Amino acid sequence: MKALVVGGGIAGPAAALALQQAGIEPVVLEAWPRSDGEAGSWFTLASNGLHALDLLGARHLVAPIGFPSERNVMVGATGRVLGTMSLGVPLDDGTVAVTMKRSRLAAALLDEAGRRGIDVRHDSRVVHVASRPDGVTVTLEDGSTLEGDLLVGADGVRSLVRRTIDPEAAPARYVGLTNFGGITEATSIAGALPAREWHFVFGSRAFFGAHPTPDGDVVWFVNVPGPAITPAERAARTPEQWRDHLEGLLAADAGPAADLVRSGRLELWADNTQDLPRVARWHRDRMVVIGDAAHAPSPSSGQGAALALEDAVVLATCLRDAGTVEEALTAYDTARRARVERIVAAGARSSSSKIPGRAGRAVRDAMMRLVFRFVVTERSSAWITGHRVRWEPGEQTAEESALPSGA
Repeated sequence: MKALVVGGGIAGPAAALALQQAGIEPVVLEAWPRSDGEAGSWFTLASNGLHALDLLGARHLVAPIGFPSERNVMVGATGRVLGTMSLGVPLDDGTVAVTMKRSRLAAALLDEAGRRGIDVRHDSRVVHVASRPDGVTVTLEDGSTLEGDLLVGADGVRSLVRRTIDPEAAPARYVGLTNFGGITEATSIAGALPAREWHFVFGSRAFFGAHPTPDGDVVWFVNVPGPAITPAERAARTPEQWRDHLEGLLAADAGPAADLVRSGRLELWADNTQDLPRVARWHRDRMVVIGDAAHAPSPSSGQGAALALEDAVVLATCLRDAGTVEEALTAYDTARRARVERIVAAGARSSSSKIPGRAGRAVRDAMMRLVFRFVVTERSSAWITGHRVRWEPGEQTAEESALPSGA
């Protein structure tokens, strides 16, 4: 079987690795030229995603490009601690999570696919998809076509493959926050922040997150509530002007947020945060969507990449074990839908908590302390990061022992 995989982010090359492991020949079609992995912002990959990488023999890729993370500390605009929580259920070796640049992981996965002999094609933008009962045909921007037995859409929230599967599918929705990300290098503030922790601030005008690196830098992001930023508005300000704008939003809050932004460098700016409400159809004929193309949670969930890696494993095992492609795609939908839709909903609630309400800062902080004490706890969240997909045949369990690194 030959599978055409559309998208070279995280979901696409992970799917290619999993499909090859299941005996299927993948071809990865990535629209953009080969990246150096330095564009974009930072994210944290939770243990359920690291476990999926273990199953693909690819967890070793994260050590050179990331650093360990273990806890979240949430504070209010006055600096008062609202709550602390582990980043998740650790793997057997004690690893809880790893923070890295998203683009670096995508580049590393693409390179690993190439090392394993997978056909990875950059500058291959898919502009049309045609499906038939026994296969698929894709047309590239240069007019050339490719045929395969299966099409895997790993092409993100604006997925062409999803629109082909279901022209009536709901588009991505704006969650009310615009995202900015940056880094402050060689700063003394790094030593003042606890190691291996995200420092989150529910500020008076914006939500802020910062994490020190082992090299003495601090990576950070700012979520700004408000209407979506148009392309014209984005282009009207330079990165330096956007940075000055963020500093003004954070100036009244306690802590190092404003100082970090002032002395730092923006790597991502004015990015409208989106998620996907329920997508009714994930597959049709021999076409299927995975990752953000099927179920994009808000970044507040901390699960977008991890879910994509889980998808890759589950899709490949379903194709390996089912009698037909159609049965496999149905089994994949059944295995994944309830879990991912629940996480998308949880991410949407988390995003809404970052938007200051009319009740006032003091009331919000009091409510958040109760939430982190009684509602959003390590125990109540264990079903998310404690989930372990399986490569071997058998029923998937939610709280299963993780593989050791390199297994």
